Amino acid sequence: GGQKITSSYKTFRWCFIGTGKLAQQVAAEIVKSGRHEIVSVYSRRIESAMEFAAQFGGKASDSAAEAITTQGVDGVYVVTPHNAHYPYVKQALELGKPVLCEKAFTTDAKQAKELFALAEEKGLYLAEAMWTWFSPVANNVKEWLDSGELGDIKRVKTNYHMDVRKYADRLTDPKRAGGALLDSGVYPITYLYRLFGKPVSVACKGVLKDGIDMEENVDLTFVNGRTCRASISIHDWWGLERFAVVGTKAKITVPWFHQAKQASLKRKHGPNEDFRGDGSYLNEFDLVAEEIRAGKTESSYVPRQATIDVLEIMDECRRQMGLVYPFEK
Repeated sequence: GGQKITSSYKTFRWCFIGTGKLAQQVAAEIVKSGRHEIVSVYSRRIESAMEFAAQFGGKASDSAAEAITTQGVDGVYVVTPHNAHYPYVKQALELGKPVLCEKAFTTDAKQAKELFALAEEKGLYLAEAMWTWFSPVANNVKEWLDSGELGDIKRVKTNYHMDVRKYADRLTDPKRAGGALLDSGVYPITYLYRLFGKPVSVACKGVLKDGIDMEENVDLTFVNGRTCRASISIHDWWGLERFAVVGTKAKITVPWFHQAKQASLKRKHGPNEDFRGDGSYLNEFDLVAEEIRAGKTESSYVPRQATIDVLEIMDECRRQMGLVYPFEK
């Protein structure tokens, strides 16, 4: 029931490929807004697709192709385990649909380049669902930095330690490209990349266990010699999740930076500033819908080069750790 929401245009209609925990969290949020609806759903288990459709709307499909080509689909959201991103994105593009694909976009940079080339050839929108950079807080942090608020940067601290092993089985499953780097590490690495550009060198030391990486320290060195460490773990709570950058004139801190609702700027001389913004999934879906409707093929919030460069950094981390997934052997 409730009021029908009228807007200048119809709701944006999604095909969901994948029905796991994240898919459910996203669906609940975007459907509630009244600006998005789910019209088709695919999961390898039809029961999961049916349960999901009953809860969030849409029709459960027997095949991914059927879900993607359901009448009225405006965009396809791929939210499966990492190893399945590539085939589903490829299929959606081949069937002529724009795609928003969860992070980590693919398991390596080569796959990402191939998908972006295909999207370009087809004239279709394709973007990584890196929600951090679709939301106002991260972009405001970048503005503070770029405007020279901090003076000379002295120290950058990036931590992402959360024991998420119980969150979903895929996180500890090497066959589904589980582990810390692709799932958790993608956030701090993307954050540093978006603020400071592409590093000139990468050094990574990690702990491998049962075919996946449990933790790593990734040291990125940038053109001006600045080094930033991203400390990442999926099996402890050491220091939780925070981003801080300290300069000669000010300091920025962002708690829970990947989904931040707030960031603060503390000036040595002058007033402190607090920036607040929506940290939900809705920004991402609203902006992607807007970009697709405007006929864009690339997101201006999460450009394809960012996605490719971050995957290249992660490829190099894996090379140094000797981390190879079973499906790559």
